[in-house]
Amino acid sequence: MAYALIGNAAMLLHFAFLCYVVFGGFLALIRPKAFWPHLFVAAYALGIVLIDWPCFLTEIENWARSNTGREVMEFGFIDHYLTDVVYPRKHLFTSRVVIAAIVGASWAGAAWRFARGRGDTARDGLAKV
Repeated sequence: MAYALIGNAAMLLHFAFLCYVVFGGFLALIRPKAFWPHLFVAAYALGIVLIDWPCFLTEIENWARSNTGREVMEFGFIDHYLTDVVYPRKHLFTSRVVIAAIVGASWAGAAWRFARGRGDTARDGLAKV
């Protein structure tokens, strides 16, 4: 039972991680200090995709899966849960380009907002951080 809970928690954290990678840059539009954590997370995700860095959440989930008698994820979380479910395998590169464009747009928006206001968040109705 504990292994199943650990595996499910790792799966949910994976989904949260992916959502933060894709959309977390928009948080920097509201909270400029959120840019640096998102930069770190996005760089780590890029390293997982391009350099094939190991993902500790995948390792935890595979460990829990093996201890519950379930098959381990052979190629990782994205291939196991998203590829051929959310998008066809032949569009993997396209999905990565779209994700990179979303992240880039969020960072460009944050940079534009910072350059425009130079940190004057009171004028925009936002509390100073």
